[in-house]
Amino acid sequence: MKFEKKRTGSGKTSIPTSSMPDIIFMLLLFFMVTTTLKEVEVQVQFKLPDAESVERIENKRLISYLWVGNDKRMQINDNLVKMEEIQPIMYNKRQAVPNVIISMRVDRNIDMGIITDIQQELRKAYCLRVNYSTNIKSNE
Repeated sequence: MKFEKKRTGSGKTSIPTSSMPDIIFMLLLFFMVTTTLKEVEVQVQFKLPDAESVERIENKRLISYLWVGNDKRMQINDNLVKMEEIQPIMYNKRQAVPNVIISMRVDRNIDMGIITDIQQELRKAYCLRVNYSTNIKSNE
């Protein structure tokens, strides 16, 4: 008399999928929180000046960009602005984000008087953390 083993089931092991929606939701939430999207379309033309040494700002969420083009047009976010509009816009930004850093992307050939006027408007808005964006100078 031979004894045969009884086999229960098909021998395949199944992967529990009850927590799969939770894992997918957590991954989706993680990528939504950590991803930053470019929101601004630059409407002014500018060429940044060169610098020999630069520092990179680590926390990009604190940065608010102000562009000044070669035709003296200024842009904050998606809007072209006039000189007298800078102070109220930047004051509201500072109220929303107290540690805001204003990164000025200014054309290399712009008159320094315009830069001084912008600095005065930023001082009126109490935006005292100002960064000037540049390109790294190549040693060619």
